[in-house]
Order: sequence, then C-alpha cells, then structure tokens
Amino acid sequence: MVEGLRTRKKERTRRAISEVAIAMFLEHGFDQVGVAEIAAAAEVSKPTLFRYFPSKEDLVLDRISDHRGEAAAVVRARPAGRTPLDALHDAFMAGLDAREPTTGLCDHPAVMTYHRLVFDTPSLASRVAEYAAADTEALAEAMSEPVSEMGETGGMGGAAGPAPGAPASTPGPVPRLTSRLVAAQYVAVRQILARDNYAALASGRTAGEVHGEAVAAAGTAFDLLRHGARAHGL
Repeated sequence: MVEGLRTRKKERTRRAISEVAIAMFLEHGFDQVGVAEIAAAAEVSKPTLFRYFPSKEDLVLDRISDHRGEAAAVVRARPAGRTPLDALHDAFMAGLDAREPTTGLCDHPAVMTYHRLVFDTPSLASRVAEYAAADTEALAEAMSEPVSEMGETGGMGGAAGPAPGAPASTPGPVPRLTSRLVAAQYVAVRQILARDNYAALASGRTAGEVHGEAVAAAGTAFDLLRHGARAHGL
C-alpha cells in the first residue's frame, strides 16, 4: 500500500511539472523558457526535474508518451479474422469518431494550442519524428510475428483479399522487409492524415464540419495501403 501511494505521488509530481512547463512554453515560447525557471515555478529543484524529465523536450512530449507503440499493440490485440491493416483502419476510424487528438480531429482549444506548440517548435517536431521511427520498427516487428501468436488470419491486406495479380496470402510470418515497408507507409499515412485534419481545424472549421472529409480521406489512404496505387492511376 505504501509503495502504491509513493507511486501515485510521483505520478502527480511528474504531471504537475509537465503542466507547469507546457503552460510556460505556450505563454512565452519553448526556446524562451529555461529549465531553471520551470523548476522554480513548479517548486522543485533542477535535479528533481531532471529525474522526471531527462530533457526539456520530454517536459512537453510526456503528454503523448502513452501513445508510443500504440500501433503495434493494436495489431497484436486484433480479433481473429482481422488483418493488421484492418485493425489499424478500425482504430483510426474509431479515433476520428471519438475526436482523439492523435487523429488531428480534436478542436478542443487546449489540444489545438498543444499541437501548435509541437508542430511549430523544431526540436519538438524532430523528437516526434524519432518517435515515429521507433513506432515504425515496433509495428514492423508486430506485423512479422507468426500468425499463431496473433490470431487465425495472416497477411496484411484487406478483407477483400489481395490486389489483382498479387499472390494469395498464406499463414505464417510476414517477411521482415515487407513488414517494414508496410509499417513505414502506415506511419506516414497516419501523420499526413492527422496533419491535414489539424490544418483544417486551424483554418477555423469545427471537428464536426471536417469529420466526413477525414473519414473519406482515411478510406482512400487505407485503400492505397491495402491495394497499392495502381487502382488510383498511379
């Protein structure tokens, strides 16, 4: 019980420091606020701050740290009969409906200002790119796992089956190169869709107004992932 209380206290301290830092960054700019100022405002010492957050960027990106590796988890937890791309499509569509910030389709003012901070700060955007690279590798690993570990149906195409001229999928591990290529394409698609949704909201439209377009764009994107560009004249 004591250990549980200690853990909760540490988490509250961690969250409080991060919230103070983000508020200061939003008010003054990321590069204009020093770590010593944040520590003073949060009423902790600099060594304490660095025990929780190894870098200044971590103070901001801790808020989205629980989403790291999320795509790989979705693939591993998918129901039997659903391919990895089916599961990822389902998850993205559910995120759009729920206005999840990770889809870019959340017009809550606090979320919009947070996204603006991340996208407009080069060091934060660079760290997000590193997260994306790590997510790509984690997703590729999940896609490469033997079918027996993940469900009854293998392959990474859609429920409609392989594209014309493509070989039928067979049970068993997916080649590592194949999984890495598909994972990289998925992560790129997710980023483009989210950034486009955010840009639409930043122009003054509401999430409700953009939702239909976001759903259609996601459908096109996942169709491309499943069947390639040939059907789209590319």
